[in-house]
Amino acid sequence: MTSMGFTMAMDVIATAAGAGPREVSLFEAFFIQRDASTGSIEVLGTLIIWLLLVLSVASLGLIGVLAVDTQRERIVPADAWARLRAAISRGDIDGATAQCANESSFLEAILHAALAGAPHDTSTMLHVLEQRSEELTVNWFRKMEPLHVIGNVSPMIGLFGTVYGMILAFSTIVASGGTPDPVELAAGIGTALTTTFWGLVVAIPSLAAYALLRNRVDALTTEATRVAEQLVAACGEAAGDESARQPALEAVASSNKAE
Repeated sequence: MTSMGFTMAMDVIATAAGAGPREVSLFEAFFIQRDASTGSIEVLGTLIIWLLLVLSVASLGLIGVLAVDTQRERIVPADAWARLRAAISRGDIDGATAQCANESSFLEAILHAALAGAPHDTSTMLHVLEQRSEELTVNWFRKMEPLHVIGNVSPMIGLFGTVYGMILAFSTIVASGGTPDPVELAAGIGTALTTTFWGLVVAIPSLAAYALLRNRVDALTTEATRVAEQLVAACGEAAGDESARQPALEAVASSNKAE
C-alpha cells in the first residue's frame, strides 16, 4: 500500500508538471503567436506580425537609399559650383554646358536644362530652370512617398491585429461562461499587444525619416535653385547684354528676400 501510494503520488506530480506553464522564448513571444489551448501556431496573428516585419525591412532599406540619394554632394556639390562659376566668369558658356551634360547632381541637371534650352535668352533660361527644378523636386518627393505610406499603414495593420487579439480574448470569456482560463485569455491579449508593438516599431522611424528627408530635400533643392539662378545671372553678365541680365538679377534678388 505504501508503495502504491507513493506511485500514485508520483503520477500526480508528473501530471501536474506536464500541465504546468510552457516556457516561451523571447523569439516566440515577439514573432510567433500560439493558441493557448492547443499549442498550435495562431496563423492570422503570426501573419500580421511577419507582414509588419517585412514592411520594417522595406522601410529601413528605403530610408538607407534615400539618405544616400539626398546627400549635399548629389544636390548642390561645392566643387561643381566652383567649376561652373569659373567657366561662366571666363565667358565659356559652351564649356559650362558641357560640364553639366552628365547631370550628375541636381544643380547640374537644372543648369544644363537652362543653358541648353536658351543660351542667349536669360529670361527664358530662368523659366526653364525653375520648371526643371520643380519637376526634379517633385520626382524626389514621389520617391519618398512609399515611406510615408508605410508609416501610415503600419499602425492600421497593428490596430487590425489589436482588434483581432481582443476578439480572441472575448471569445475565450464567452466560451468559458464568464470564468476563462487566465492562460487562454492572456493569449488573445498577447496577440493584441504584440501586433500593436510591431505596428508602432515600423511607423515611428518611417514617419520620422520621411519628415527629415523631405525637409532636407526641400532645403537643398531651394539652395541649388538659388545658386543656379546666380550662375544664369552671371551668364547674362558674361554676354554683356544688360536687357537680358536684368531679369536674372531681379529673380536672384527676390529669391534672397524670400529666404
